Amino acid sequence: MRKLRFAVPAALATLTLAMGLVMTSSSQALAAGHRIQIHEIFFNSPGPDHGSNSSLNHEWVQLHNTSGHRIALTGWTLRDTSHHVYKFGTYKIKAHGFVTIHTGRGSNIQTDRFWNHGWYVWNNDGDTATLKDNSGNRIDRCSYSGSGSHVFC
Repeated sequence: MRKLRFAVPAALATLTLAMGLVMTSSSQALAAGHRIQIHEIFFNSPGPDHGSNSSLNHEWVQLHNTSGHRIALTGWTLRDTSHHVYKFGTYKIKAHGFVTIHTGRGSNIQTDRFWNHGWYVWNNDGDTATLKDNSGNRIDRCSYSGSGSHVFC
């Protein structure tokens, strides 16, 4: 019985260490106490990249509020590695809500914001999305590479 008491904590420590090594960037953000995370990036819109507004708006990043409270994202930024920067105006994300930031033009609503960019932002072969708060602190980061059309962060 005594060995079992010592074996369980050792097994839990090993499991905790193993879990820490496989955490995604969003998992790390949550573990650090961040309530907003990059949830998904759709980086390769369907069809040819001809730059139509419809095609641009099928390229997007979705953020998730994991808390039970509304959070002000006013002044927060989302950026890629080429320094394309989307800056939130006055905006609050709902408790447990999602907001999708589309690359193209459109009218902002609670669940969808529009970058109003004239060409694609997210590279099809790899990029990194970085979310920063209004003080410039990094809240979350999600990187992808290779082929495909989207990634869950």
